[in-house]
Amino acid sequence: MSEDMKNVEDMGSWLDSAGDLNFKPGDIVDGTVVQVNRSEAFVDIGYKQEIPIPKKELAYPEPESAEEVVKVGDKIEVYIQSLGGENGGALSKIKADRMSVWKDIEAVKERGDTVQAKITQVVKGGLVAAVNGLRGFIPASQMDLHFVKDLSVYVDQVVEALPIEIDKHKQRLVLSRRQILEKERNEKQQEVFEKLEKGSTVKGVVKRLVDYGAFIDVGGVDGLAHISDLSWERVNHPSEVMKVGDEVEVLIKNIDPETKRISLSVKDTLPDPWVEKSEKYVEGQTLEGKIVKIAKFGAFMEIEPGFDGLIPMGELSDRRIENAEEVVQVGDVVKVKVMRIDKNRKRISLSINRAKRESDGSKRGQDEE
Repeated sequence: MSEDMKNVEDMGSWLDSAGDLNFKPGDIVDGTVVQVNRSEAFVDIGYKQEIPIPKKELAYPEPESAEEVVKVGDKIEVYIQSLGGENGGALSKIKADRMSVWKDIEAVKERGDTVQAKITQVVKGGLVAAVNGLRGFIPASQMDLHFVKDLSVYVDQVVEALPIEIDKHKQRLVLSRRQILEKERNEKQQEVFEKLEKGSTVKGVVKRLVDYGAFIDVGGVDGLAHISDLSWERVNHPSEVMKVGDEVEVLIKNIDPETKRISLSVKDTLPDPWVEKSEKYVEGQTLEGKIVKIAKFGAFMEIEPGFDGLIPMGELSDRRIENAEEVVQVGDVVKVKVMRIDKNRKRISLSINRAKRESDGSKRGQDEE
């Protein structure tokens, strides 16, 4: 047999052998890295020539250099995109990895487990994240417990996420971080609710101020202190008496485990100024003060700034009257006798009549002398 004929026979044998490998687009096959440079890696899959894989097909996100992903001698799985042509074909490590990863992700979702997701960019409606080479999407509503105006703060962060929607045919992977946070919050709430007791006093941190009150963190759970429970004085807005970040002492007014609501009071941990002021006075004492308000049932007299007493209608005059303005006007200075101090109802009852009778009696006694 001539040398030329032998070469032809050897080539035919090699081609038959290659044909036996039965390579076709869509297959995933084993390969060996034989050469690597910055832009690509050449891989031997047992085909008639080594086939280059560009760096964008080696890993996701695309690396700066192919050398960051593979080195000479590495055994890798590759996906055959096409065969033939000048380069011998087109291969993708990403797609091969993805085929395997999709199965893993589906198993993760089935078990209810989580994945580590690296946030790569902000897009309309949410964030793009890389998960083991797959491109995932986290809707804005699924990123945190509360609305986040600037999602860019998460870029380059690695977060724990839960796969909630998978469609490998459409290469669709939707993730949720919020569901994990909600679960953690619920577990924390359960733990805190078991420890908190109605009527107890605890320390908290002001988290958020709203027109109707303040949300205060008590051990990892937010409770609401209504604006009327922030101070003994009248408050128009919570910012008048506190700011976010303040540590405050609060009384647990009520706990509802079903609705996960906690009612708090700041003022009930503070001395009641009404009670403190009332300690200065005793029943039977004679006082002098200014009429500050007229009501249907009597008139209010200012005992001292911020501390008023009520003069009932029947104690304004010794004659029958239809309304308080028949005998007193706002601004009048009158002398009264303290009839009763009710600390439970926070009321002081005053009487002009009794002060007048006492004064008249005193004058008569002096005249008789």
